[in-house]
Amino acid sequence: MKKLIIGTRGSDLALWQANFIKDKLAEIGAEAELKIIKTQGDKILNLRLDKLEGKGFFTKELEEELLGGTIDIAVHSHKDLPTNHPAGLIIAAVPEREDPSELLLILKDCVDITQKLSLKTGAMVGTSSNRRKAQLLALRPDLNIEDLRGNVPTRIGKLRDEDYDAILLAKAGVNRLGIDLSEFHVEVLDTTELVPSPAQGALGIQIRENDTELFQLLQQLNHAATAEEIAVERKVLNLFEGGCHMPLGCYCKKENGQFEVWTSKAESDEDFPDRLFYRVDHLDGLAEKIVEKYTSERKLPSKVFISREIGEHSYFRRALEKHHIEIEGRSLIRTFPIVHVLDPFYLKNIDWIFFSSRNCVEYFFNLKPTLSKKTKFGVVGRGSEDALRRAGHLADYVGEGGDIDEVAEGFAALVENETVMFPRAQDSLLSIQKALKESTKVVDLPIYETAIVDDIDQTYADVLIFTSPSNVDAYFADNLLDPGQQVIAIGNSTGKKFDEMGVKYLLPYSPDEIGLAEAVFGIDIKS
Repeated sequence: MKKLIIGTRGSDLALWQANFIKDKLAEIGAEAELKIIKTQGDKILNLRLDKLEGKGFFTKELEEELLGGTIDIAVHSHKDLPTNHPAGLIIAAVPEREDPSELLLILKDCVDITQKLSLKTGAMVGTSSNRRKAQLLALRPDLNIEDLRGNVPTRIGKLRDEDYDAILLAKAGVNRLGIDLSEFHVEVLDTTELVPSPAQGALGIQIRENDTELFQLLQQLNHAATAEEIAVERKVLNLFEGGCHMPLGCYCKKENGQFEVWTSKAESDEDFPDRLFYRVDHLDGLAEKIVEKYTSERKLPSKVFISREIGEHSYFRRALEKHHIEIEGRSLIRTFPIVHVLDPFYLKNIDWIFFSSRNCVEYFFNLKPTLSKKTKFGVVGRGSEDALRRAGHLADYVGEGGDIDEVAEGFAALVENETVMFPRAQDSLLSIQKALKESTKVVDLPIYETAIVDDIDQTYADVLIFTSPSNVDAYFADNLLDPGQQVIAIGNSTGKKFDEMGVKYLLPYSPDEIGLAEAVFGIDIKS
């Protein structure tokens, strides 16, 4: 085969990507050289991307040279590609995807770890993405979001020059360039917290459709699992008829033989995004199902009950009030401290402290413990993580997802041969403790107990959310479900209560306010 010509943009990241493909081709015996091509997105740096005409700001010129025969391959960040390819061109291969998470880089004097995302109140955050802006403001409505253009090193340079307090970047680009971020405080925003752009972190190798010999060669670089996952993300984008300026996030991953898909969509960069989560055995028809949830005239719940108090400005409240859904929030249990003084000797030689709920965090720090600087913290879910932040500490392990067995397994692998303290409720199920290896020393600390509230009134809400097994016991001691009422259970242990009762329920992916919002938005109420 002749020497191949790879077309690429001239940014550091684009050149890394093109050289990565060049090296991969060399490994399979194909020689290639690079040709740098400037695109519209590279030339116009004084306008927001959503103010530019048309689509394909970073791809059109490469595609024109490909069609003209002056290059043989175009290497793209897959998320920059329009969903409809020009006639005569195809994506021949998709290498394995890099981590699609987002990074929030914060100037160290703008850090406030007691707040979500560790950003001080009213911080100025730079991003040119409507998707990022909408989701970021949903998490922190006090932030000021300002436009930020330029390649990755240029953006980091603007942060270093203190033009911004923080900036958002794709982790994939930072990883690929091997950039040292030690001068900044770095927060990783997981894909379940801030949903990435469709195909974020993936590369697309584009060729002419009739170049069959090259197509066959490139199959050696194709990662089938990545191609399958990003296909559903891109199809959702296509069905919405959106470009890279649409405030749309969609992310698919295969876990334990099932596909997990998150979608976040807003009408504008300042609109509160609606979130949706699906766990399915196959992807057939899923993209259409996702888009239908957002576009059809379906009936959402008019009232949702949840067995805890919900703050006036909480994420969950704002997500529901956007759709005029009434919230009935009341706890069905009361909690009481059973430890009032904590001997400092008890905290000696503790490597980790693990919290399974917000109550555990709050009751423990009410004791004003004296902790070693080496002490690390583990939590179940972002709700406990936020409570730990308010106490002035960052979590070193956050158990994502509603499956407590998976959370326990992940934590157990981390704390072998170490000493872990468990501040807990008196009636805790000890799910994490039971998963630990024999080499892990457990320091047990029951610090509060629960009691059921007397005379609990029935709720007539469309959806009932139960936050703990105790709340389930409390409600169903005197009440039954009405026909048509739907149940959401937070966490496996709460779900098991409903299994015992023979009641169908929905288990959100994550046991936090984002997971709850996803679950409620996914429910259709029958007329």
